[in-house]
Amino acid sequence: MCARGSRDLEHLRQVFRDTKPEIVFHLAAQPLVRASYRDPAGTYSTNVMGTVHLLECVRSCGSVQSVVNVTTDKVYRNLERADGFREDDVLDGYEPYANSKSCSELIAGAYVRSFLRERGVAASTARAGNVIGGGDMAADRILPDCIRAAERGQAIPVRNPRSVRPYQHVLEPLSAYLLIAKAQYEAPEKAGAYNVGPNAEDCLATGELAELFCRCWGEGARWTAAPDGGPHEAGYLRLDCAKIKSALGWTPLWSARLAVEQTVAWTKAVLAGEDAGEIARSQIRAYFTELEEKQHG
Repeated sequence: MCARGSRDLEHLRQVFRDTKPEIVFHLAAQPLVRASYRDPAGTYSTNVMGTVHLLECVRSCGSVQSVVNVTTDKVYRNLERADGFREDDVLDGYEPYANSKSCSELIAGAYVRSFLRERGVAASTARAGNVIGGGDMAADRILPDCIRAAERGQAIPVRNPRSVRPYQHVLEPLSAYLLIAKAQYEAPEKAGAYNVGPNAEDCLATGELAELFCRCWGEGARWTAAPDGGPHEAGYLRLDCAKIKSALGWTPLWSARLAVEQTVAWTKAVLAGEDAGEIARSQIRAYFTELEEKQHG
């Protein structure tokens, strides 16, 4: 279900009636910080009312037993502290995107307390760090910006090279979402809020990530600091993921370096004419094979 579809309540109700889902993942969103400054009303409409509409459908659909609402590491009131946000920290995102996701968290909590818990529906929120991976070409994101500049043979402009973010390959949080959904389906008491982010050593400054990209891309790729006087962006973001590690046994698998390598490999293969879907499936197989070996090793 796309972000626009989540705003069409009657269409969404029909989807639920037709499919009768047992497990629901809510990932539809307007996910870009700078876009939220340009269109705050649209951002709130998508991220707030989209959540309301989805949970309304869950509430009226007797088949649903497990719901995962995906938000962001930016839902917290950011005090720029080094030890990382914990799940019981205050929710108070700064700009419209982050704040709309904080609202999504509060809405989910209200629906759980008011409707879902008494019906035996387990619902969790997952607060993921900054994700990277092949196929993302969104504006104002660091690796898509790197790829566009490298393709043109230009220096990569990095707005805030000292800003620290919890970078992770997109398959990392996706594996966590699947685990959360399964765990609470089998044991509803495991539902709750979970941070999903990389290990401390993979919380990198944006300049460090750009440097990693340049080494992986080769071909003389280079980056340069290019502050543009844009809107506020947090200087330091990090997640404390002790809860999901202890409660569900989830741990990160791929380092930030490997995440960049996989992103570059996907991009270069597609540029060389290979099938994007098959490359993605190959990376998915590699990730989950490694994950299974780690779990049984």
